[in-house]
Amino acid sequence: MEYFPRVIDKTIDEYLDAIGALLIRGPKWCGKTTSATQKAKSIVKFQDENERAYYDKIMALTPNEILEGEVPRLIDEWQVYPVVWNCVRNEVDNRNKTGQFILTGSATPVKMNSLHTGTGRIGKITMYPMSLYESKESNGKISLKEIFYNSKLKIDGIKSDLTLKDIVFACCRGGWPSSINLPSDKSKLLVAKEYYKSVCEEDISNVDNIAKDPVRAKLILKAYARGVETLTSNSTLLKDINVNDKNVSESTLYSYLNAFKKIYVIDEIEAWCPNIRSKSAIRSLNKKSFVDPSIAVAALGLSPELLMKDLNTLGFIFENLVIRDLKVYSSSLGADISYYRDRYGLECDCVMHLEDGKYALIEIKLGDAFVDEGVKNLVKLKNLIKEHNQEDKTSKIAEPDILMIITGGQHAYTTEEGVIVVPIGCLKD
Repeated sequence: MEYFPRVIDKTIDEYLDAIGALLIRGPKWCGKTTSATQKAKSIVKFQDENERAYYDKIMALTPNEILEGEVPRLIDEWQVYPVVWNCVRNEVDNRNKTGQFILTGSATPVKMNSLHTGTGRIGKITMYPMSLYESKESNGKISLKEIFYNSKLKIDGIKSDLTLKDIVFACCRGGWPSSINLPSDKSKLLVAKEYYKSVCEEDISNVDNIAKDPVRAKLILKAYARGVETLTSNSTLLKDINVNDKNVSESTLYSYLNAFKKIYVIDEIEAWCPNIRSKSAIRSLNKKSFVDPSIAVAALGLSPELLMKDLNTLGFIFENLVIRDLKVYSSSLGADISYYRDRYGLECDCVMHLEDGKYALIEIKLGDAFVDEGVKNLVKLKNLIKEHNQEDKTSKIAEPDILMIITGGQHAYTTEEGVIVVPIGCLKD
């Protein structure tokens, strides 16, 4: 089977050159094992049922034996036997060499807090489902890195090959590698549906070995999906859920949401809170978000046809798609992604801070008709930062390096205000 290169591949190489062991974490089915296998010289798969009795015995008696093999040695789904974490950490110390082990995991083990942090021995990176560029749907004619670092970059006239129908299908199918080369659209869409069922019926209980009701899990995930890419509070979620299940308490809701976070289904976005307005004016709730938009689509029981008829919902699902791709593309730049919103109505869908201090204000708009609104928001926020710096000389805030709007349209261009408009179907890392 053809291997589709991933943006994270270069990062894996960098970590293996610099540190003793690497943990690749992220949702199941996103391609962690496949990518790690490209780098590994020997492999242990803890979820291989044919070897379970052997692994149980070894890990109970002499767990260090599992580390013997050609390096880098891949230990797949390491969290099945959490003791392996400290074994790897100690062995890295003993060998004092880089690139010894690769660990992959699709869940955070319950006992993680009792394990050594692994700082300096085990690096950690997060993998996401495929971006549109990785699945060969974005033509990649505009590089996110060049947007930041190439002052001579010209985007005007560049065109995306994706139609709105293509984007809607990509939202529903998701970035699951196993779905990309399937023979029919129906089979491609089935993968995301099966993922949704699996996390609700099995994984949410397996993560902490506490049985959870699959029906309730689906109900909670559906309510969460209705608030995707919004600041819907958990108390509002609870009211929505209680319409159908009055036995869901606040503590129950939190236990389910925390479990979904541990298996990398939910991936919320934190607020950017610069000191440009009073703290009471800035919204600081986490924005609801999934690791992949197809999870929201599956939870809501939607299809490409139904989503095309509901442009309001499509707008939020599209934003989730863009956020996923931005997290993939910006990973090599050491970026943090947040959002800005205040009670005066000023907002910015995405604030991307790079590790070198550069940052971008980004609005996400499904269609060209909303670009002007996005331009006004970005310019207003930039001017607000300028005004703050003029009034307060002691706590200046750096002005944004980039103002950008990412759209579901087809044409890239630069507005008179200096805002760059980039179709998601043209973007790459």
